[in-house]
Amino acid sequence: MTTSVATSASPHESGTTAHRWVATLDDARTSQVHWVLRLGAAACFIGHGAFGIITKAAWVPYFGVVGIPSEVAYTLMPVVGTVDITMGIAVLISPRPFVLLYMVVWALWTAMLRPFAGETAFETLERAGNYGVPLALLLLVGRPASWRGWIRAGDRIPSSPATVARVLAWTTALLLFGHGALAAITAKPLFAAHYAALGMPASVAPITGYAEMIVALVVLVIPHPALLVAIAIWKLATEALFPIAGSPVWEFIERGGSYAAPLALALMSVRRAAPHSDVRGRSP
Repeated sequence: MTTSVATSASPHESGTTAHRWVATLDDARTSQVHWVLRLGAAACFIGHGAFGIITKAAWVPYFGVVGIPSEVAYTLMPVVGTVDITMGIAVLISPRPFVLLYMVVWALWTAMLRPFAGETAFETLERAGNYGVPLALLLLVGRPASWRGWIRAGDRIPSSPATVARVLAWTTALLLFGHGALAAITAKPLFAAHYAALGMPASVAPITGYAEMIVALVVLVIPHPALLVAIAIWKLATEALFPIAGSPVWEFIERGGSYAAPLALALMSVRRAAPHSDVRGRSP
């Protein structure tokens, strides 16, 4: 069951250029957005958890950030993976606020471990879908009115649609900008390998990277539904290059938030047609 989102925004929120079109959301549209975010958050944690179960070697440096040696890291990975998968399943069964809060904090922390381990900060931005999507879902579901409500079903205080849309817009922009910067600025070798799997030259990567960075800025100003759907399709296509290039399919599943954020925002930004008014018999 979904919790209805607030049906009106404050004057300040409804007057912003990018989000005035989401001053209201009906129950049907709220349910659609809810499930897109719910599936995206679940896919992210289930995919990430699968890598813990199979003990992904690339995780070892991140454990090292907090002083955990490699031999202990390999022992802990399945534990971390099991918790991630459990949270992913939990959000599918019942997206309780404490589960969503855990997802936000854990996904942000794991994304931040990358620059702490010596990688570029663009890696953290590129994973905005991991923490931005559960945050948007938490705002949509609503903050519990009491501490007990974080665990149990009860009265919740949903944020305005404009606030949810703003989180999704920034999430979409950050993940797209970060992904583009990794290709265009840092020239991450992974992108050349992906395009090579399609028989394309490595020179394609920086071109698409700069294009992504530009589109990311456009999203913050003009989040048009068609643009957002195109971004979702683009993300699905580019992340599908992981399994095409020989990586485990979990790489594609783990990026569920990257597909969910622009798609959910597109659903929120589609204007409802005004009810038809019968004007017959009225005087001009």
